[in-house]
Amino acid sequence: MGAQKSIHARNAKIDFNVDLTQKLCGALLFPHIRQSSNPFSQVIARLSIKHPNLFGRNEKLDVLWDKGIDDFNILIAFRRPRPDWLSQQSFTIQHSVAPEIAVHGLPVDHFTRSGSGGVNLSRSSVGVDFSEPSTSHWSSKTSIKFEHVRPLNNDGHTINRDMDGFPITSSGRSYDNMIVLKQESQYAIANDDRFTKFNFQMEQGLPLLSKWLIFNRFKIVASKGFKLGPTFLVTSLTGGSIVGDMAPYQAFALGGIGSVRGYGEGAVGSGRTCLVANGEFTIPVTKELEGAIFMDCGTDLGSARYVPGNPALRQGKPGFGVGLGYGVRFNSHLGQIRVDYAINAFQRKTLYFGINGVGS
Repeated sequence: MGAQKSIHARNAKIDFNVDLTQKLCGALLFPHIRQSSNPFSQVIARLSIKHPNLFGRNEKLDVLWDKGIDDFNILIAFRRPRPDWLSQQSFTIQHSVAPEIAVHGLPVDHFTRSGSGGVNLSRSSVGVDFSEPSTSHWSSKTSIKFEHVRPLNNDGHTINRDMDGFPITSSGRSYDNMIVLKQESQYAIANDDRFTKFNFQMEQGLPLLSKWLIFNRFKIVASKGFKLGPTFLVTSLTGGSIVGDMAPYQAFALGGIGSVRGYGEGAVGSGRTCLVANGEFTIPVTKELEGAIFMDCGTDLGSARYVPGNPALRQGKPGFGVGLGYGVRFNSHLGQIRVDYAINAFQRKTLYFGINGVGS
């Protein structure tokens, strides 16, 4: 549900877009499997403002504001035009507040859901992105930003320890500061019968001041899909690791959609390293409808004990999980409607409902 309005000012068209959607319709359709006791916890309002010619030289200004019941995010981006053969620059300011469920959430119902652990994160950042000119198959982006992270309790008050009395921040204070240099490269090639994608991300915490986080974090995602007769098989492998200073909220979390289905968000575990494998086999039924069979597995490779405070071990998370199931995919004008029915290693079942492309 949304509305869009364009305003012409000094030969520039300013686009306003207001959208009210629900990220996971299953919160209303399937109340027994929702992540929160509040059926509107996933409702989100989005306001988008775009100015394509801010100072009369094709400078672009984007303002995006998202608001949910438990979280909100505001992003301001300013881009100046540059020749195509030079890297494109984007200056960004962002502020968000959201529950930290992936690491500090409490697993319930045999790890099928994750409840609140009383920890929320307020993040503020300012930085600049440099997007390199793309080649036929490669693209890359470099960014540097200052980030300020402050833990909050459910009442909005600043905290520095979790419900068990363990530190939430790396500095030991009520906040963490860091300068993060990030490099991301992506390779993609595709045709009607197959595709190959490779994504590499590396983040480096720069030691400009004392007690600022110094770390190196990398993540690699490789995926491949190909036709088998009328069917299509997609496989992916994700791995990552972090060394140096870290706060618990920086750990790699396993479990949930996009990771290991059949488990709640972060309910498999969280560690300094991770390895996740996914496989999905889709079978066309009609032009718009597909059936799917999938299997996911993930492990923290025994690294949970190296996360400060051992949050995953204290919460009894297994550190390894396998989920398998089946689902349907329906392509509509709203986007791709996905329904997945998954079972985890504890023989507990979870139903996921989502729409890809809504609100994007």
